[in-house]
Amino acid sequence: MKALYLIFHGFGLYNGISKKIHYQVSALKQCGVDTRLCYIQIDDKGVQRRMIDGEILEEFEAGIKGKIKKWTDYSAILHYIKENKIDLLYIRSYHNANPFLTSAVKKLKKEGVKTVMEIPTYPYDNEYKKLRIIKLRADQCFRHSLSKQLFRIVTFSNCRNIFGAETINISNGIDFDAIRLKKPVEENSNILNLISVAEIHIWHGFDRLLRGLAEYYKTGQRMEVRYDIVGYGDEQEIAKLKNYVIENNLDKYVTFHGPQYGDGLDNIFDKASVGIASLGRHRSGITNIKTLKNREYAARGIPFVYSEIDDDFEDKPYIMKVSADETPINIDNVILFYNKVKALSPEEIRNSISDLSWKNQMEKVVLACE
Repeated sequence: MKALYLIFHGFGLYNGISKKIHYQVSALKQCGVDTRLCYIQIDDKGVQRRMIDGEILEEFEAGIKGKIKKWTDYSAILHYIKENKIDLLYIRSYHNANPFLTSAVKKLKKEGVKTVMEIPTYPYDNEYKKLRIIKLRADQCFRHSLSKQLFRIVTFSNCRNIFGAETINISNGIDFDAIRLKKPVEENSNILNLISVAEIHIWHGFDRLLRGLAEYYKTGQRMEVRYDIVGYGDEQEIAKLKNYVIENNLDKYVTFHGPQYGDGLDNIFDKASVGIASLGRHRSGITNIKTLKNREYAARGIPFVYSEIDDDFEDKPYIMKVSADETPINIDNVILFYNKVKALSPEEIRNSISDLSWKNQMEKVVLACE
């Protein structure tokens, strides 16, 4: 089988989405699928090119004309698929359903090419801010007609049908070779280190943890609880979090590291006691989701806290569930949780998710499309 993995953007050095896409492509290859990756590259002068595995497929002129062509003309992709006898087109949704993409997928369907579209988060309508509402409205107008032409929709939810299309249900996976296990460090029994690593948005709910810390320190507790927040994201949300820290005198306990990778990120994880995953998915109307972050914490070998339903972890001994609402996180409960699970080794936690490799997850897609 030959596949083309199509995305509508480029890659970022610190970006978890970028890493995930490369892991998926690698996993497809491990499953025996001859896979090529199509993406957008923007050079220092702002010139945009559609690339396939480092080779230029087409170049877009600067200005509005080039942008329109990029989003409406898929002829170069269709030609490449035909010339290279591609069997499977794997699209990562950019919430960009439109008549032009629908027409392209319809043509491929007539040629016997199966097209699947991954929707990374579903539902996603509530994640849109007012400034981006026009993009959402366009997607809402055309996503059902696009779905009629798809072979399947790949989802990390439990939904069996999305926008009228049957689904392939998978979990976010892990490339275990790319994530280093937490190394043991000398710990101070009077200090608990919490960590969040994310592209920060309101649905991560980190404000709930900060509000819990503010309440905790008002009581003059003996154990010091520190919180490392790693990553970039929504600048307004990050500014709100930073302002809250200052206003509540949490500067001594909360550190914003910005984006980190490699040894820098590994070192922060080594001293981490508990991971703080999503605490606000209910803000997006999401109940069930299989987030990448939960799996990365487990792969690192650290226990973690989250509020949604994640079927891969609900019965694991190293997770703490908190309510999916707006209440501050009770830090005393987090301390009690850590004291219960600290005897578990990083190896034990990591080994419990050996079935969640990207190869195992993408194999579900391959089998469904054969």
